[in-house]
Amino acid sequence: MAATRLIALHVNKGKSVARCLADRTDYSQNAEKTDGGKYISSYECDPKTADQEFLLSKREYHHITGRSQERDVIGYQIRQSFKPGEITPEEANQIGYELAMRFTKGKHAFIVATHIDRAHIHNHIIFNSTTLDCRHKFRNFRRSGLVVQRLSDLVCLEHGKSVITPKPYAERQKRTEYPKHPSNRNEIRAAINRALEKKPKDFEALIRFLQEDGYEYKNGKLPALKGKGGARFIRFRSLGDGYSVDDLKEAIAGKSRQVSGGSVRENRKTLDLPINIQQKLAEGKGGAYTRWAKVYNLKAAAKAVLFLEENDIHTIEQLREKTAAVTEQNHALLASVKASEKRMAEIMVLRTHIINYAKTREIYVAYRKAGYSKKFFEEHREELTIHKAAKEAFNQMEIKKLPKVKELNAEYAALMAEKKKTYAEYRKVHAQMQDYQIALQISEACVGDDMEKEECSRQEQEQKKNR
Repeated sequence: MAATRLIALHVNKGKSVARCLADRTDYSQNAEKTDGGKYISSYECDPKTADQEFLLSKREYHHITGRSQERDVIGYQIRQSFKPGEITPEEANQIGYELAMRFTKGKHAFIVATHIDRAHIHNHIIFNSTTLDCRHKFRNFRRSGLVVQRLSDLVCLEHGKSVITPKPYAERQKRTEYPKHPSNRNEIRAAINRALEKKPKDFEALIRFLQEDGYEYKNGKLPALKGKGGARFIRFRSLGDGYSVDDLKEAIAGKSRQVSGGSVRENRKTLDLPINIQQKLAEGKGGAYTRWAKVYNLKAAAKAVLFLEENDIHTIEQLREKTAAVTEQNHALLASVKASEKRMAEIMVLRTHIINYAKTREIYVAYRKAGYSKKFFEEHREELTIHKAAKEAFNQMEIKKLPKVKELNAEYAALMAEKKKTYAEYRKVHAQMQDYQIALQISEACVGDDMEKEECSRQEQEQKKNR
C-alpha cells in the first residue's frame, strides 16, 4: 500500500537553478535517511552528480532550442509512502524505480532515494524536467497525480503488495471532534512561565532552567529557543508581548509585564451589519427566518447605540465626521505599510544582485582579459549571465555607487520594525473603521435622511427666531 504525490520543483526566490537542484538532491540522498546511501538508485545519471547533470541538460536545451522562461520548473518529485511493516527498503526502492521508469517512459533521468528514518518507509523520486535528448521538457497535465497513484498501485500489485481502496463518500467516517494541539510557541511560552516561577536571579539563570527542561538556546543578536523535537529555532521577540529578552529581564527584576496569549486574535470588529429582510424574503426565505432576522437586527441596533454612547457621539453628523477621520487614518497606515513592504522588496533584490555581482566579478574581469573569448564564456556561462543581470539591474535602478550590504541589512531591519509597529496600529484602526462604518449604516437606516433634513431645518428656524 503506497500513497503518492507529484510535486513540481520551482526555482526559489534569491537562489540559482544550480543551488536549488543541489538542495533537492542533497536532501533526498541524506546519508542518515538512506543508510549511508545504500538505498539510492538512478537512471541515466550518477546520484552524486545528478544536480550538475540536470543543470547541464538544461543548458544544452537552451542552446539547441533557444527557448527559456522565467520561473522555470527545474524538475519534479514523486513522494511514495508505504504502509509501515509491509515492505523492505530494497523492495521499496525497486518499486520506486519501476514507477519512475513507467511514468517518464525512460525519457528523463531520475534518482530514487528510499528513506528509512521514519516509521513508514518512503521514496523521494526526483526526475529532470528536460528529456535525455535535451530537445523537450516534461509537460505536466491535468490529473497527473491520479496517474502516478494508479501506476504506483499497479506496480505494488505486481509485487504482491496491498493498495489503497477508496471508500464511497457515504461509508466514510465523519470526524466530529478536532483535538487542539499546542503550537511550539505556546509550549515555549509555558516553559518560560514555569522557569519564571522558579525565581531565577538573572536572564542566564532563566536560560539554564530552560536548558534543564530540554530546550536548546542560541545566543546572538536575536536570541532564540528550540523546543523538544523542534525543527527550527524560534526567536524570543516572536513569542509576543512579555516574552522578549528585555521583557523577561524586567520580569526577573520584579517589574510587571503585559503578556499576550499568542493564540487570541485581537482587533476584531465588534458590530454586525443588519440583515436586509426584504431582500432575503425575495430570495425565498420564510416567516421563521423573518422573525429571527428582526431579532438579529434589533440586537445589532442595540450594539450600535451602545457603541455611540461609549464614544460620546450624539448626532449623525458627528458620526460621519468620525467615520471619515478613522477611514482616512486607516488608509494612511495601510499606505505606510505598503511603502515599507515595497522598499523591503527592493532591498532584497538589490542585496541579491550586489552579492551575485561580488561573487562573479573576478570571473568577469578574467573574461575581459581573455578578450571576451567565446570558449571562456561557454565555460562560465552561468556566472557571466548572473554578473550581466546584476549590472543591468544596477543600471535600471540608476545606482552609481553600490551601497554596502551591511547598510542595506540595517535599513531592512529598521523598516521591518517600523512595519511591525505600523501594522499593529493599522489592525486596531481597521477594526475601529469597520465599527464606525457599520454604526453609520445602522444609524442612517434608522434615522433616515429625510428626518435628518427636517431636524436641520427646525434648528435653523429656531436660530432665526432667537435672532
